[in-house]
Amino acid sequence: MSSQASRRGAWLAWVVQALLVLAVVAGAAWVVNHALEVLRARGVRSGFDFLAEPAGFSISEGWLGFEASQPFWRAFLAGLVNTVRASVPAAIFSVVLGTLIGIGRLAPHVLLRGICTAYVELLRNVPLLVQLLMLAFAIANLLPDPTEPVRLLPGVWLSKGGLSVPWPASGEGGGWWPTHLEWPERGDFGVSGGAALSPEYVTIVAGLSFYSAAFVAEIVRAGILSVPQGQVLAGQALGLAPVQQLRIVILPQALRVIVPSLTNQLLSLVKNSSLAVAVGYPELVSVANTTIGSNGRAFECIAIIMAVYLLLSLVISFGMNRYNARVALRGWR
Repeated sequence: MSSQASRRGAWLAWVVQALLVLAVVAGAAWVVNHALEVLRARGVRSGFDFLAEPAGFSISEGWLGFEASQPFWRAFLAGLVNTVRASVPAAIFSVVLGTLIGIGRLAPHVLLRGICTAYVELLRNVPLLVQLLMLAFAIANLLPDPTEPVRLLPGVWLSKGGLSVPWPASGEGGGWWPTHLEWPERGDFGVSGGAALSPEYVTIVAGLSFYSAAFVAEIVRAGILSVPQGQVLAGQALGLAPVQQLRIVILPQALRVIVPSLTNQLLSLVKNSSLAVAVGYPELVSVANTTIGSNGRAFECIAIIMAVYLLLSLVISFGMNRYNARVALRGWR
């Protein structure tokens, strides 16, 4: 009976959630439709029919090529792809860097702890927009010309022209699958080969990564401190090295505290990517601004932006909540 009751309760919970989602969607549809009717009544051309019209502008970069003769809906899709293209690597870099800094804030070494603390206090207290503008200025004015790039790592070159990195490439026979890495090589007129990342893309990814890492560091530090001291002593009694204690004992238990707060930070990171318009990276908001300037459909473009960011947030929340459930179950076993 208990299993039947639990299944019935789970089914009822799904039904309630589905009805709630339908109610929210219906309410949003009514609001949009009502706003469009008001605009039409005032003689303002409105509606989403413009999405099928030629855009009349091009997008300079991105995974999804876009030309001026293609429709507006494809321009928004290209902007969405560019948003994901910047947000995903920034999320990965910020989590890795933030975890290292968070651990460093608890290190016994005074200098390391001080550097990590200074990093957190500086970057999280300066607005992200200011940091993006400073990064854009540094790349445009302080880096060397494209003909004299700086070699950061083997096959990685940085200059005012952007960042060149190795990239998978197809062989002579073609095909969609990559067969080898194409390495950038410095020549007389700059770097050729590999993947060339624009200065605008480097600015937004680096800015989001450095800024979000400061908050991730505090989340990780709080998670580590939440682990009972007895667990740390147990790891020491087993003869585990400090790195092994951290990897085997501390971090797995700290994840139960880290993951929920990290979810909020990832949501903020994706929404903060909208500031890329300030440095000229053609993401979703930039495409919407250009569209508003060309046809004046401000309400429709803003509605599209809101819907897309809502969808991205729901996808991230769903994935992180599923992961959080797995972490919580592992932690209590």
